[in-house]
Amino acid sequence: MARGEDPKVEALRAERTLNSRPEAVTDEQFAGSEFLDARDLVQVKYEMVRRARVDGEPVSRAAEAFGFSRPSFYAARAALDRGGLAALVPARPGPRRAHKLTSEVVSFARERLQADPRLSSQALVELIAERFGVRVHRRSVERALARAERAEHGDRAEESEDD
Repeated sequence: MARGEDPKVEALRAERTLNSRPEAVTDEQFAGSEFLDARDLVQVKYEMVRRARVDGEPVSRAAEAFGFSRPSFYAARAALDRGGLAALVPARPGPRRAHKLTSEVVSFARERLQADPRLSSQALVELIAERFGVRVHRRSVERALARAERAEHGDRAEESEDD
């Protein structure tokens, strides 16, 4: 935490809920409240949707007062309907899975490893780059191979239980 920074700002940042544009929130209730905090993105989005739903504020006016566009309002409303307050927390950035290590790439790596068990994960990285033109980290290859191994053994365990 930066010296003198508000602990709440640091907590909001850590949870990915720090509003990057609190100055865009022009709603009067936020300006005059100790409870309402324009820096809290979840609170701002919730209040924006509540203002339209409960108080009958037109969507365009509510969105503007809370620093959002109409499409952002509708996205927040849908998220709230779908998953409650937790759905208003922005998703983590970046890929959600090993998107470069497709099943084809993992199968290729497993075949190479079966053909030569002495191959290092770094050697597999280089073979994958030559064959598929993608650069992956050696640890990603190791994890993908371990997942494939677990999946294969899990399938075999289920088969033997059925026999």
